[in-house]
Amino acid sequence: MQRNRFGLIYLLPNLFTAASIFVAVVSMVTALHGEYEKSAWLIFLSLLFDGLDGRVARLARTTSKFGIEFDSLADIVAFGVAPALLAYQFIGCHYGRFGVLVMALFIIFGAVRLARFNVMSPNTDPTVFIGVPIPTAAIFVAVWVLMFLRYPSLQQMGGALLGGMLFVSLLMVSNIRYPSFKKIRLEKPIVTKTLLLLILFVSLLYLYPVEGLTLLISLYILWGLVRTFYMLVYRKRKSF
Repeated sequence: MQRNRFGLIYLLPNLFTAASIFVAVVSMVTALHGEYEKSAWLIFLSLLFDGLDGRVARLARTTSKFGIEFDSLADIVAFGVAPALLAYQFIGCHYGRFGVLVMALFIIFGAVRLARFNVMSPNTDPTVFIGVPIPTAAIFVAVWVLMFLRYPSLQQMGGALLGGMLFVSLLMVSNIRYPSFKKIRLEKPIVTKTLLLLILFVSLLYLYPVEGLTLLISLYILWGLVRTFYMLVYRKRKSF
């Protein structure tokens, strides 16, 4: 009986990973059928399953090399291929070879990002990511597709969406640091302020879910760029 329980606990994280792949495949199928809004939200659902597999594995102490490799393969499908296909079907197909190129580079750079993360993760600070994480890039694509669907006038700027997607692809393989939020240490004086900010943000999401998510993910992308620019200026001034 104990062995069966251990086997189920070991299997559970991998089932969440498999669910992430399955939902991503459904997202791709719905994108091919022109159901772009449904496809975008399914990428969010895939992200939820992807987050659960790691949490469950750590809580049950069943983290394994197989699970890590399986998770990486799932990520390239769920957060590389699925959002790239969504963006291509939604707008990229109207831009010929450029649309194909952006789709291909998003997947390729996403794979490079995952490979680099797997190699470097044991030696890097767990509080930061080096380069934009591929799930963040996928959500960036998904929320902007939702924004374009909610505001049809934006669809005249389809090239801007592809340009943003290409830019985020480059950020994935950059050395720009982004917060990981995996290990957050809040000091007592700012706990109340953080709680209030979270309540305000959740309220914004309740009223304007698509706009709120778009604002959040865009600010996260910009934060890394602003921080890097600030550090460069600060070091330059310090050297004089």
